[in-house]
Amino acid sequence: MEPSQIFTKSAIDSFFIQYNTEGRIILNAMHDFFNTVFYGLLITAAMLSLLYIAMSIYVSRPKQQKHQPINELPSVTVHIPTYNETVALRCAEKCLEFDYPEDKYEVLIGDDSSDKSVSMEIERFAEAHPKLKVHRRGSNQGYKAGNLNNLLKHSKGDIIVIFDSDFSPSKDFLKGIVQPFMHDEKIAGVQSKWSFTNADQNLISVLGSTIVEVFQRITMPFVHRRRKIAFLCGSAEAVRKKTLTELGGWDNGNLTEDIEYSLRLIKNGYRIEYLESLECESEVPYLPKDLYKQQMRWAYGVVSSYKKHAKAIFTSKSIGTEDKIYTTLICSGYLMTTLLAGLFLTGFLSVITHEPAKIDIARFAMETARNIALTSGLILASAVAIMKSKKSGNMLRMVTASFSYGLIVAYHVNIGIFKALTNKPVKWHMLSKIGNLKKTGHTS
Repeated sequence: MEPSQIFTKSAIDSFFIQYNTEGRIILNAMHDFFNTVFYGLLITAAMLSLLYIAMSIYVSRPKQQKHQPINELPSVTVHIPTYNETVALRCAEKCLEFDYPEDKYEVLIGDDSSDKSVSMEIERFAEAHPKLKVHRRGSNQGYKAGNLNNLLKHSKGDIIVIFDSDFSPSKDFLKGIVQPFMHDEKIAGVQSKWSFTNADQNLISVLGSTIVEVFQRITMPFVHRRRKIAFLCGSAEAVRKKTLTELGGWDNGNLTEDIEYSLRLIKNGYRIEYLESLECESEVPYLPKDLYKQQMRWAYGVVSSYKKHAKAIFTSKSIGTEDKIYTTLICSGYLMTTLLAGLFLTGFLSVITHEPAKIDIARFAMETARNIALTSGLILASAVAIMKSKKSGNMLRMVTASFSYGLIVAYHVNIGIFKALTNKPVKWHMLSKIGNLKKTGHTS
């Protein structure tokens, strides 16, 4: 054996001796730490999973909401904020067909479009429908919230009803959503339930619609039935103009102005009514990048808004403990996503810091199956939400989408949460909508 070979072998032996005596101790400590954190996260995720199952059981029976007749209907202004979207005209057409006294409501489009051809098309439509008024700012500063604040200055109605451009309300929608305002002055907002015309278009739309339906058909009905707490969702919603004005309007530039205003209402002692029986059709993202960006923005907006108001809500003596807990529950809708990401990371680190040993495939498979079962509450809630939306045919596709595209959605959600916690900005992303393709004569 060459002297250099002897030296090399000696150096390698020396390294492994030092590794076994010093490095292994550090790695064992790291393994114990990651393993402890992993099981702590697993217990938390299992408890949250049980909560989703309990909520699903609780809301499985449909609730009939009854409202007293209204002697005189309130005046209403409909807001349709839009940015380079001709589908807004489809929404406007539906709004002009409302079964509501003509002298009691008006329709306003807030056109922030940078595309002049879109603005021209909206202008031609408005000229043919005198009841519809268009207001422009020349930019989209402050995003949707800025657009809505501008429309608020031109609104005559006592109640403001808001639709995103891809929503298609029914003729009786307006009468339904104003009902609660007339019987309780403390109700400052009303939210209807969404349904999706393209929910079964592809795996992306199945996943996107399921995410919303779990919130609107499981979480919010549960909280509202328990404590009469609900949140605005940004569209197919109504707010009392007087209260909105007194509280300073929409939070300009906020990416989820609906959540921020909901928390502001709760903080100031107002209520939001959720109408489980009133539905409004809309679209859901069908392109991967749109769903990823949407969910990142929503996660960012929810966490940012909760950070802004959590202290005031929890220190308020006028808000009960249960109401504080349920408010937090609604704002923690993305918590399971973060827990699952934490489980994956700590589980991986626990494995690679484990003392070298032969892989026990049977044990690995059994523990993986156990962990999936313990955290499957959200999947079960998704199944219940799909059944409640009468789209049971999407069940298998939902599971497939959850364990494929859902992993990428989870990544973007956690990016949004991280940016919110570290005060990093997130940009508004325009979603592709089928209605825009149809309005311009193209097909998808």
